[in-house]
Amino acid sequence: MLGPSKCRRTGEPQAVEDRVRIVIAEDSVLLREGLTRLLTDRGHDVVAGVGDGQALIKAVRELADEGALPDVVVADVRMPPTHTDEGVRAAVELRRRHPGLGVLVLSQYVEEQYATELLAGSSTGVGYLLKDRVAEVREFVDAVVRVARGGTALDPEVVAQLLGRSRKQDVLAGLTPREREVLGLMAEGRTNSAVAKQLVVSDGAVEKHVSNIFMKLGLSPSDGDHRRVLAVLTYLRS
Repeated sequence: MLGPSKCRRTGEPQAVEDRVRIVIAEDSVLLREGLTRLLTDRGHDVVAGVGDGQALIKAVRELADEGALPDVVVADVRMPPTHTDEGVRAAVELRRRHPGLGVLVLSQYVEEQYATELLAGSSTGVGYLLKDRVAEVREFVDAVVRVARGGTALDPEVVAQLLGRSRKQDVLAGLTPREREVLGLMAEGRTNSAVAKQLVVSDGAVEKHVSNIFMKLGLSPSDGDHRRVLAVLTYLRS
């Protein structure tokens, strides 16, 4: 899910290498301005703010042409003119054009089709959160930064649906209840330490569960937590 934020408090200087360049796509001017203020107050740069999918694609293209591709796009799933899937369509298109661009989409409800579509390509630098998570400011900012740096940030509700509807239930059935719980937390983007804290167990216990999960799913363990999460997500959408 969303781990502890590493962002500084408002008013504290942000090192240049820690700053993230962001484009926000949200048709609600109030929410767009709120997100902009929230992120800039924590030392990040909102380089563009737009209100529809086509404007988002145009803004990113112009920035790319200037050699200033943003680190991450934060986009509402539903935007004008039809308020159906314009935002996620634009996000998928941007991922196709700029594979290194992080994309974090916000939705009012869990829309599994859109989450699956967003994860259909590379799951590097991708996030899908419910808008309610924005109220958890530190966790939201942490999610934006993590996605910008190539990580993942999936809402627990999205993970629950992906786990529940996996077409490999026969393999998942081989996991113990605790292993399924750990798998869900891993898929949310949590580190081993964060999983241990959530479950109130030792780091060593979590490491053992993770090792068993990879063995049962036929996945090779990786030294990097990021690669581990991507392997889990790849499995879930296969």
